[in-house]
Amino acid sequence: MIGKLTGTLLEKNPPQILLDCHGVGYEVDVPMSTFYLLPASGENVSLLTHFVVREDAQILYGFASAAERDAFRQLIKISGVGPRTALSVLSGLSVNDLAQAVSTQETGRIVKVPGIGKKTAERLLLELKGKLGVDLGLPAGGVARSDAQADIQQALMALGYNEKDAAAALKALPADVGVADGIKLALKSLAK
Repeated sequence: MIGKLTGTLLEKNPPQILLDCHGVGYEVDVPMSTFYLLPASGENVSLLTHFVVREDAQILYGFASAAERDAFRQLIKISGVGPRTALSVLSGLSVNDLAQAVSTQETGRIVKVPGIGKKTAERLLLELKGKLGVDLGLPAGGVARSDAQADIQQALMALGYNEKDAAAALKALPADVGVADGIKLALKSLAK
């Protein structure tokens, strides 16, 4: 219904802003990633929006980019995840970080978001698999990994290596390596 608002930023009270659009003031809830990109009060701003109508409220959510709004819309489609939780996820993770966590099935990144437990994180990863990625700004082939690479990284992390070291070891591996061979080669490179 309301897809975009352009107007003067009147107030900033995280996570809500007040936007004056030709004399009409819209209260818009925004993720912190968008909030930090906002100009000073009194300046013009343009936000993409998602309008939620509930029995007891009508709420506008605003986003600085189409990728953020798309990720928000994917999140609220998940059973048990409402707009507030989706806003919290986008405040705690950038869209690229969320897409990378989904492609590598890393619950650890998701549970760091306040209000998200392990079960909710697992449900998010399961439901979003295949729905976030290249269309949300990830470079093709840049961050997304094959299932074998994800398995290799999980194995290395289970053996006590941190995410950074495991990712560095993965970069040195051939793209078409199998899981067993990949783990052996990665362990050899990490032992050096």
